[in-house]
Amino acid sequence: MASSSSEENQNNNNVTFRQWLVTMFSKINAKVGSVIMKLKKPGEDDPRRVIHSLKVALSIIIVSGFYTVQPLFDYFDRNPMWIIITVILVSEFSVGATLAKCFNRGIATISASALGLGCYYVVNLIRGGHIVTPLLLGTLIYITVAGMTYIRFVPELKARYDYGFLVFILTFCIVALPSYEEEDLLDIAKRRVITIFTGVLMWVLVSIFVYPIWAGDDIHKLVTKNLEKLGVSIQGFGDECFGTSEGSEGGSNNKSNVQAYKSILNSKQIEDSLVNFVRWEPGHGRFRYGHPWKQYLKIGSLLRQCASLIDSLNGFLDSTKTPSSSEIRNKMEEACMEISKETGKALKELSMSVQKMVPPHDANPSIERSKIVATKVKSILKSGLWEGTNLFEDIPIMSVTYLLLDVVSCTHKLADSVNELSIQAKFKNKDAKVASNNCPPTHHEENNIGVHHHVITIN
Repeated sequence: MASSSSEENQNNNNVTFRQWLVTMFSKINAKVGSVIMKLKKPGEDDPRRVIHSLKVALSIIIVSGFYTVQPLFDYFDRNPMWIIITVILVSEFSVGATLAKCFNRGIATISASALGLGCYYVVNLIRGGHIVTPLLLGTLIYITVAGMTYIRFVPELKARYDYGFLVFILTFCIVALPSYEEEDLLDIAKRRVITIFTGVLMWVLVSIFVYPIWAGDDIHKLVTKNLEKLGVSIQGFGDECFGTSEGSEGGSNNKSNVQAYKSILNSKQIEDSLVNFVRWEPGHGRFRYGHPWKQYLKIGSLLRQCASLIDSLNGFLDSTKTPSSSEIRNKMEEACMEISKETGKALKELSMSVQKMVPPHDANPSIERSKIVATKVKSILKSGLWEGTNLFEDIPIMSVTYLLLDVVSCTHKLADSVNELSIQAKFKNKDAKVASNNCPPTHHEENNIGVHHHVITIN
């Protein structure tokens, strides 16, 4: 009996240990899987992030050669580490951000080195002894650092040159402080400038010539997607609020479409930074030099205004679904549905226009139809037909109607802004170009096809 009970306890212990091992392995496996998914997500969201990582590693490997090549190692005073540090500090994602940071770092290094040398010569010129010299040097450093730090608070300068001010302060201190020990300041400043410009040049070449990532492409795609999201949201609101689609799948799709606008509300910071970076980029791809990037900010501002209107409309989704036998309300619902449909279609056409860089002529019919419906709605609202109805029940549909009228006005402003962008950027109508290519040649063109071809015109 005792031996059987001990064997049973031992078996139970073995089973418990196996279960514990299985549980531990499953937890470890789940944790590892979660970490792998988190690591894969940035690359899946934007594969260019993987390419950027490889570019940074490539540039570091190249500049590491300054350690292995003895003449280069000796030329940089057996310490080329500042080149590697510079590459790491200026390795931004896009070409525009890279050029902005490199420009800031280069100009700040030159100006700070020059000012540091100036402090050195001023200190040596006065030669006030062990008391006056450090006080004078400390006063010069104090005034310069305080002034540069204060200038960083100017919004216009902070947006574009904040990194430059930081590098200026750092370089100035590196060059100016050794002047007290009477070191060779000219050699320090020269080595500082050469190492910085070597690292900057290396990353600029890799950034531009190895799979370049342009901020101009990003801001162009962002505005295009936001226009499309806005069109999807306004049409989704019409379908969800006044439509007749049934079924869980259709209902979930409509709800997701209605919520598509939400990312637009928080896009201002991204747009501002991209436009700030793209100003540093040369002409590339479809974007010539002097492309009207500021117009994208104007379009983005109007997109956020329209998105806020849709956000307000979503607050009336549930209240407008209450059944009502009011004839005026039924007319308003029909008009609101028409406005949602036409404005959504117009916004999608504007998105296609920006994407293809063609004039936004295709959006004009939908905009005109939405304006006609809006005019009819305004006349109904002014006619006094709401008198005698239950206003408490009709307040939601009236609020939705007024908000949709604002959406029509905002869509019209967006169309004007996109049209202005097409004029400033000189968008070309590709359909017209194709049509001109398909037109039969004129008599003069036929006569120039070959010397053996003659065209005789008989009246």
